[in-house]
Amino acid sequence: MAEEKATSENTQDAADVTQDEAIQQEASAEEQADVSEQDAGQDLAAELEAALAQAAANKEAELRAHAEMQNIRRRAERDVENAHKFALEKMTNELLVVVDNLERALQAAGAADDSSTALREGVEMTLDGFVKTLAKFNIEQIDPEGEPFDPQQHQAMSMVENPEVEPNTVVAVLQKGYSLHGRLVRPAMVMVSKAAATPKIDEQA
Repeated sequence: MAEEKATSENTQDAADVTQDEAIQQEASAEEQADVSEQDAGQDLAAELEAALAQAAANKEAELRAHAEMQNIRRRAERDVENAHKFALEKMTNELLVVVDNLERALQAAGAADDSSTALREGVEMTLDGFVKTLAKFNIEQIDPEGEPFDPQQHQAMSMVENPEVEPNTVVAVLQKGYSLHGRLVRPAMVMVSKAAATPKIDEQA
């Protein structure tokens, strides 16, 4: 009878140990599951952060590409516009020779007698019509007599003393200049005033 009781107690102890081990194993499994979930959450957060960073980089690259395309388009449009504007530049230089010759003819006719009046009037009309036609194509005269000298548009051929005007004033235009769409084609050749020389003092007087 005592042996049966001892056996029963041993069996109960073994069952208790087995139950404790099962509880410990279950707890360990839960802990491992929690750790796995945390690791999975961290991995997911890292992947999400990387995806967001890549999306931001892609967006920035897209914006840069769009801006570059806009710049290329604007440059192309500007180049085409300039090509249209200044396609006449070479021809303009050739036409200006004709204008110069007409102006010289007027000067020569002015020094002649009254018999050349009709010729002078004809040349004046031709020159006037020619200049107006040039203006229709944005070819403008630069005739700066009486204006301050501008080295960007004028070419000084000589300097002369002229007390009646301020120094660096254009006192005569030897050849008119021209611009095409605001860009200089030929500078005006001019004479420019300068200050009168200071009289020297004779120290021996």
